Amino acid sequence: MITAAAFDLGNVLIDWQPEHAIARAVGMDEARRFLASYDFRAWNHLQDQGMPFEESERQAIAAHPEWAEHLLAYRRNFVASLVGPIDGAVDLVRELHRRGVPVFALTNWSAETFHHARERFAWLDLFADIVVSGQERVAKPDPAIFELLSRRSGVPLDQLFYTDDSPRHVTTARALGMTAVVFASPEQLRRDLVAAGLLPD
Repeated sequence: MITAAAFDLGNVLIDWQPEHAIARAVGMDEARRFLASYDFRAWNHLQDQGMPFEESERQAIAAHPEWAEHLLAYRRNFVASLVGPIDGAVDLVRELHRRGVPVFALTNWSAETFHHARERFAWLDLFADIVVSGQERVAKPDPAIFELLSRRSGVPLDQLFYTDDSPRHVTTARALGMTAVVFASPEQLRRDLVAAGLLPD
């Protein structure tokens, strides 16, 4: 029986677009050229795993000095990457909370920048707990962070519904016994929550 729901944040509940932060320094065309040429996701994952920005920036700039301005712009202008809430999905969190369904968040996010989300999105307070990878120094898809969510929430993994925009993360969650779905749209997520028995049809 599914008794609680857990949500990824970036591009599930919060529209996260790193090019908006980088463009503040170099312009949108140049920001997009950088993201098409440099493995930003792998670099950003270092912060998600707990590496300080100062260290990851130093290493990346030493290896790719031509991208120094672009790399530094991301952290300096990070708040611009948080385009806004994905309203329909946030409405589902509110509805679950009103119905007394425990809701949690599990996010790959730097410990150094998560405060920007806290300051901007008051609805994050609806979550009984938020597991932030950078604070825990372990990131999805490592099974350890899902197991940490279970310990902190007090909910067995096989009783947790989970949604994430990353198919890889969803695959790991399912392998651990979770009912997990890839986020496609708020409308699809509602159908998945109904199918899980957490919302009425």
